Amino acid sequence: MKTARKGIITGVLLALARIAGETAPLLFTAFGNRFWNHDLREPIAALPLQIFTYAISPYDDWHRQAWAGALVLILLVLAVNVGVRFLTRGNPGRP
Repeated sequence: MKTARKGIITGVLLALARIAGETAPLLFTAFGNRFWNHDLREPIAALPLQIFTYAISPYDDWHRQAWAGALVLILLVLAVNVGVRFLTRGNPGRP
């Protein structure tokens, strides 16, 4: 497990990056449900879709919420990157 740790963490990071970056297909497939849904056959809520919906709205308050949602998404990606850097850093005392 020690040998494969860096590879596993890198794979998880790539999966999360794909999830965060696949906004365009999500806009066409999520169908715009704004509420939490437990049924996988029904449309679901997604942060990129909510950002898009609020960004194209005519309301200033919704524009601010879209910017806040984008900030949350960026901070999540940053937290994952920092976490992966922390988990995959080598021990400087060991060869």
